[in-house]
Amino acid sequence: MKSSLASLQHYLGPPLPKMLPDGGFSSSLVLKHHMACPVPAACYVVLAAVVVVYAQRHSQQESHIRYAQLGTDVTISCGSIDQDATVTWAANSTDLDASHLNGSRLVLRNVDLSHSGQYSCYEGSSWHLKYQVILKVGTPPKEPILMCRSNNYPSGFYCSWHLPSPTYIPDIFNITVMHDSKEIVCEKDVSLKNKCYIRYLHLFSSKKYRVTLTVTNALGISSTSISFDEFAIVKPDPPENVVAKPIPNNARRLLVTWQYPSSWPDPESFPLKFFLRYRPLIIDQWQHVELSDGTTHIITDAYAGKEYIIQVAAKDNEIGTWSDWSVAVHATPWTEEPKHLTTEAQGAVRDINAQLRAVEKAVTEIHKRLNRLEALNANTPPENEDARELEAYPNTHHSFSS
Repeated sequence: MKSSLASLQHYLGPPLPKMLPDGGFSSSLVLKHHMACPVPAACYVVLAAVVVVYAQRHSQQESHIRYAQLGTDVTISCGSIDQDATVTWAANSTDLDASHLNGSRLVLRNVDLSHSGQYSCYEGSSWHLKYQVILKVGTPPKEPILMCRSNNYPSGFYCSWHLPSPTYIPDIFNITVMHDSKEIVCEKDVSLKNKCYIRYLHLFSSKKYRVTLTVTNALGISSTSISFDEFAIVKPDPPENVVAKPIPNNARRLLVTWQYPSSWPDPESFPLKFFLRYRPLIIDQWQHVELSDGTTHIITDAYAGKEYIIQVAAKDNEIGTWSDWSVAVHATPWTEEPKHLTTEAQGAVRDINAQLRAVEKAVTEIHKRLNRLEALNANTPPENEDARELEAYPNTHHSFSS
């Protein structure tokens, strides 16, 4: 029996803790329990059951969430435990040293984003989990940036917003649209959380719209408001399908075409005018043309053979502001292709080249004979110079006369 108990203690290692009424465990030996387990396998079953209960007790601790502002000091209490109690704190499962403790409280100085995480407090040597909190470090929201625009007049307009800097914690936005003392529903965009749509209830109204946006998070609140007339926010989307092409046999012209933005609902009742700009790539200065109607224009002053960059903007004929520029397109005016020589002309060129080669050959031969005469004159007495020359070159006279 003693042998079995010693063997069991060898395999079990440290003494089993005893569960207390509050769910913790004492560190005293439960020898009666050991004695009641003469078979090692049975004792392993009991040990497994104790571990399961212990784990279940730990998992029942509910995590709290706490928010802290960047750069502040944070003190976290270990639940309802006494200030003088002995505890151990862990951050994301990593033990923290005692320098971060003030009694049983955890003190974090000048917190930054790296301090965000899960903090756990364990009681004494029993390592019983007493408290758990998730710390989220962030900032209160700054004044939001709000913009409203009608790109589909007269159907309605939309408002969009964003924060000038991130807060690193969840933010909640609330938007209110008022017109003539009545609140108008702003339908949220399904795909974009920072955008909503408003339908015009009364067209050509002289009453201003007022839009207020409020943003809140766990650390603060901020808001902004804008007021505007119905016409002031009309701004079409840029023209679409802009195309630029050279015009055959015109070295200084380019044909530019485009289409109304697809978001503009009624071109017949609310026509747009257009603004075209263009420049060669080698020059930074733009040239501009404003067009009251139509979706085509011919550039007549392009530099021959130079590549051009071209863009178009749109605006309602009477109200609102100009759209952004369209996507840039590139085009080069027409240039004449080099002409190819005809077969007859090619034959004439071949004949001329052959004659030139014959002349070059004759000139080369003459230079050779002159060089030989100079060599003979250098070695012949003056009185016999002519005779020796004629003997050496009997055909010289004939060659020059031919």
